[in-house]
Amino acid sequence: MNTAGKEGRLGESIRCVVSVSMLTEGWDANTVTHVLGVRAFGTQLLCEQVVGRALRRQSYDLNECGRFNAEYADVLGIPFDFTAAPVVAKRGPARETVQVKAIRPERDGCEIRFPRVAGYRVAPPGERLAACFTEDSTLTLTPKLVGATVTRNEGIVGEGVDLTLEHLESCRHNTLAYHLAKRLLETSWRQPGEAPKLHLFGQLKRIVQRWLKSHLRCEGETLPAMLLYAQLAELACQRITAAINRAAQQQAASNRQALPVTALLDPYNPSGSTATVNFTTSKALRWQTAANRCHVNWAVCDSDWEAECCRVLESHPRVRAYVKNQGLGFEVPYRLGAEARTYIPDFIALIDDGHGADDLLHLIVEVKGYRGEDAKVKKETTETYWLPAVNRLGEYGRWAFVELKDVYAMRTDVDARLAEDFGKLIEPLVAEGDG
Repeated sequence: MNTAGKEGRLGESIRCVVSVSMLTEGWDANTVTHVLGVRAFGTQLLCEQVVGRALRRQSYDLNECGRFNAEYADVLGIPFDFTAAPVVAKRGPARETVQVKAIRPERDGCEIRFPRVAGYRVAPPGERLAACFTEDSTLTLTPKLVGATVTRNEGIVGEGVDLTLEHLESCRHNTLAYHLAKRLLETSWRQPGEAPKLHLFGQLKRIVQRWLKSHLRCEGETLPAMLLYAQLAELACQRITAAINRAAQQQAASNRQALPVTALLDPYNPSGSTATVNFTTSKALRWQTAANRCHVNWAVCDSDWEAECCRVLESHPRVRAYVKNQGLGFEVPYRLGAEARTYIPDFIALIDDGHGADDLLHLIVEVKGYRGEDAKVKKETTETYWLPAVNRLGEYGRWAFVELKDVYAMRTDVDARLAEDFGKLIEPLVAEGDG
């Protein structure tokens, strides 16, 4: 592959090489002469479809006998067999299904309403910028996130070569800070149709330097200069922007000013409710909810930890109602790099935090065992954008967020430990409400 089409080198007669993962699409290329299969084929139909890519004729001119000239294509590595016997699939037993629905009107007292947020409008901070970094502001570069740091290229003949990232080691710290501050200035602090606010560049660069020094970690032969890549630079800028918005929100709260984040609701369906839950599932892992704690008859769980969380929520004295976010439509929009995504939390619980039965706290509960970089972005977005924006609306009550993330450390008394941890998480919220 390295020398294809190069004069005097191996493969000099090759004019074009196309590498694809699946040759089952209906594209036409009548100049295909070779098809090489290098992956496993699950069915005979796939083999036939792949071979069909090389069966397009190059010429439809008739010869002197009034027929088409024979054309050939070399097919290698594909177990194509005209006499393959059909395989009859055995029908398995039907799985038990249950209907998950809201029990009305018997359980209407446990109904939970929520906003359907489609996006956020963030007012730009003032002329003086500050950043409030947290643990979730840290970005860890790993080969899983950035890709392989060393690749081995081998030709059919000749000596192989290792491709490394040594050229990135010469990138200076100030150069990296300059590029990130420039990207922040052009994306986050620039209104449509307006010129960048160049007078903010110095403040942004100082904030970026703080973040690079304290909240950037490199593991597995990764390098800080990889943040020059657009996708990774966007991840870093999102962490820094969230920290700046967090500081602006804290300053606005201390000055009793309006928060700089506004929720953009779905214009066609702005509100959601547990009353609309109605679907059928065959999933075996589910929890039958208590009639006085949940509007929905079943909680469909993704893990044993979620089932245990249902038990804790039903037994905790301050929980008035809860629901598992399955078929509910409760989503938190966020961005991972340049990709728009939706975060689906695990539970919503109504907590009596001392404000009375008419002003219960809506608590978003996330049961998380493994926290990747996407989990940090979800938590950052929920706390920095979604919660301030929804609490600013006022018509959906007060909202908060907690994350149970130490589930794998609970080795002995799982029940007591989870209940204890959940109690520790909501007690500060209760104390704040009493104050």
